[in-house]
Amino acid sequence: MTGQAAASAVVEFVIQGLTLDGRPFRPGDWAERLCGVMSAFGGDHRMQYSPYVHPVTAGGLRCVVVDIRLEEIEPMAYRFLLSFARDNELRTRDGRVAERTELARLQRAGDTN
Repeated sequence: MTGQAAASAVVEFVIQGLTLDGRPFRPGDWAERLCGVMSAFGGDHRMQYSPYVHPVTAGGLRCVVVDIRLEEIEPMAYRFLLSFARDNELRTRDGRVAERTELARLQRAGDTN
């Protein structure tokens, strides 16, 4: 990929807390529970979400964002997440593109220069 194509490549997908027939997925903390499966203890001895899987609220809807690099790093975990969405009939959609993901990372770090 070059320049613009690389910047517009989708780098994540989103599992939405809404079933294919439009019902909210329960329990309400499903996204945190799912991400908890992928979490680990950090150097501060506290649980931390994986940098590849994290819960978000988008448009008032609980979601899980999955970085597609997880497929190469941990293929079984990636397949597990896809199967979870399919088995529970949850909607999925493309997430951010590379350019927006890098901007978000810089903003979290407080350095937008």
